[in-house]
Amino acid sequence: MKFFWDVLKGAVIGLANIIPGVSGGTMMVSMGIYDTLIYCITHLFKEFRRAVRTLLPYAIGMAAAIACLSFALKWLFAQYPLPTNTLFIGLILGGLPAMMKNVKGSRIGAGGWGLFVAFFALIVLLQAFQTEHVAVIRLSLAEVVKLFLIGALASATMVIPGVSGSMILKLIGYYEPIVTGAIPGAISALAGGDWGTLMANVGILLPFGLGIVVGIFAIAKLIEILLSKQKTLTYCAILGLVVASPVAILMGSDLSGVTLMTILVSLATFALGFAAAMRLGGESGEA
Repeated sequence: MKFFWDVLKGAVIGLANIIPGVSGGTMMVSMGIYDTLIYCITHLFKEFRRAVRTLLPYAIGMAAAIACLSFALKWLFAQYPLPTNTLFIGLILGGLPAMMKNVKGSRIGAGGWGLFVAFFALIVLLQAFQTEHVAVIRLSLAEVVKLFLIGALASATMVIPGVSGSMILKLIGYYEPIVTGAIPGAISALAGGDWGTLMANVGILLPFGLGIVVGIFAIAKLIEILLSKQKTLTYCAILGLVVASPVAILMGSDLSGVTLMTILVSLATFALGFAAAMRLGGESGEA
């Protein structure tokens, strides 16, 4: 049963990582598994069997969600943007009680509050300065190196709670070519036996994916060091990032044409997300 819940949590993290404004790291913190996953990533080679056993169900859930649900998610955001966004806002806020335990009883002080405000403002500013620029990828050696570096940058933000890797991709114009272009394009080409199109998309995704792997290891080690040396201050910064996430999501939502029914459905999806986060966080606590 634990394996099933971990796969489900991995699916939530995977979905969060492909939604601009939502962070996979936020979902990890919300579900109470952030410290565990960071430890397993940074100790993958030292404690290989234990780390793989822990990470495997999350990896399965993430891969399945990205591969199978990217199409559905794209449709949901196109047809029901506000209810879909409020579902993820509920998932984020539902994890706040569990997050607060990391600073409960600690002396926060001016430094902690300053970090909270600074990182809250960072997310709001990132969202405010998003552009509609879309990059055109023409494969070359320089483009391959660029895709690797972009993957490393995006993965770093995926691990840091509150900072959306997809939001960063949006800022630099690579969200559409990769997340809504190359990923579903490769899956469709594979299903249809279109090997030429498949290889073209793999040429984009392979260097990007390698960059993600390198970035995850690098930033996870940094987070582990910060948590071991300044846990309270680090979590103050994390809380600033996480609390800002719902604001950033709403800033990026299309609120035109919102009706009473849309608001009611959005409240329902928010409640569903909130309850799911509480349940998933509870499962982590029981594990």
